[in-house]
Amino acid sequence: MAEHTSTWSLVSHLDSDGTGTLTAITETDTGFQQISLTSPTVSGKKYAPWFLGLTKDNAVILFDPESKTVSTDEKMPIDAYPAYSYRDTHNNRIWFMNDGDKEQGNDALNCGDNGSTVTIFDLGDGNTAPQHIKTLCVGRGHHVTTFVSPTDAHPNYPKVAYVSNLLDGSISIVGNDDSNPETYLQIIHTINLAEADKEKSATDNIPNNAFPHGKQLSPHTGKIYSLNNGYGTVAVIDPTTHEIETRIDLKGCSNLLLSPCGKYLVGKGADRKADNSHVLGRLSIIDIEQNKVISELDIPDFYPSTYRFNPSGDKLYVTSAATGKGEQKDNLNMNTLFIYDATQLPQLKLIKTLSVGNADCGRRPIAFPTDKSANRVFIPNPSDASLTVIDSLSDSIIETFSIASQGGKEFNFSFWSDDISGA
Repeated sequence: MAEHTSTWSLVSHLDSDGTGTLTAITETDTGFQQISLTSPTVSGKKYAPWFLGLTKDNAVILFDPESKTVSTDEKMPIDAYPAYSYRDTHNNRIWFMNDGDKEQGNDALNCGDNGSTVTIFDLGDGNTAPQHIKTLCVGRGHHVTTFVSPTDAHPNYPKVAYVSNLLDGSISIVGNDDSNPETYLQIIHTINLAEADKEKSATDNIPNNAFPHGKQLSPHTGKIYSLNNGYGTVAVIDPTTHEIETRIDLKGCSNLLLSPCGKYLVGKGADRKADNSHVLGRLSIIDIEQNKVISELDIPDFYPSTYRFNPSGDKLYVTSAATGKGEQKDNLNMNTLFIYDATQLPQLKLIKTLSVGNADCGRRPIAFPTDKSANRVFIPNPSDASLTVIDSLSDSIIETFSIASQGGKEFNFSFWSDDISGA
């Protein structure tokens, strides 16, 4: 029997009213293959298992948050929780996030009322099982993690992870040097992001209303940039001292993306206040050598959900999703992908607009094969329970897969394997 070469293998999870569907899609030299990896049963546990990823032979990797044990199964329980994660490219580890409860942002199982968690795993080598290393309590609410490690350009960088805490208005700095047992996977410093002049009570305490979400490390300037949504500013942080050096005004944006050259930050957001009938999407370009916004691109009736540069860095893909209420939402474009030329930054020129499926939800992620020669872009359509595959050379749709029997609100790609990157 002839061997067939797999150019990529994509794993996705779609949540539909609290039950999930797990699908793996592979492209080989003979075409596409699709398999469902979902069990029709629930786990029956008080704390549902986490779905971590797949082994090389498509076994489902599960984590029990109570016993802290890792196991594998042929199928995923429909109530398994697809925790989001950040891959530490400096080593063989992956960090999974827990935002805590919706009311207070606390992980009651592990932290009581004192925050929520990051859980660190060793990925294994494909032949050995992954290992749970530690579950660490940080701050409350949604987390964004940025890894720092010495480079040729910045040899004085410490080995740490910056974990922002949305509901505390802080950044927990976690030691990430496994040769130093005194600081390894311990909180060694906390950055208070408060700006007293923007607080009603004029205090600079934690918790505050900074609401950090979006954080990037630029190898060009050597600085970390943390978007503080609550204040409409970007805190510029020196990772060698953990000090905030300055702040950049950035109004109306909810996330940050670093350009491939490292010289620009792209903010994305939407104006829902100027017109009761229409949402105005916005992409803002910050020159981080000048520390100011130098370009803005407005997109009527469009909510920019997720945006990512392709692996070669010459295009920016921006997905649509839902926001607003009433007439604003009725007028929204929720089935469009915008593709921009990124080679002329700080200007963005629209190359193509593609009609894909619907995303009547707040988030529509993007994924790419890390092998640039694969020439694919993956765009989910959560409301339609489908996944669109795009040829990145022609930016044309080549296939749309049905991945579930009904649409959902939350779609996730698995980045357990390093074959796929994205959001």
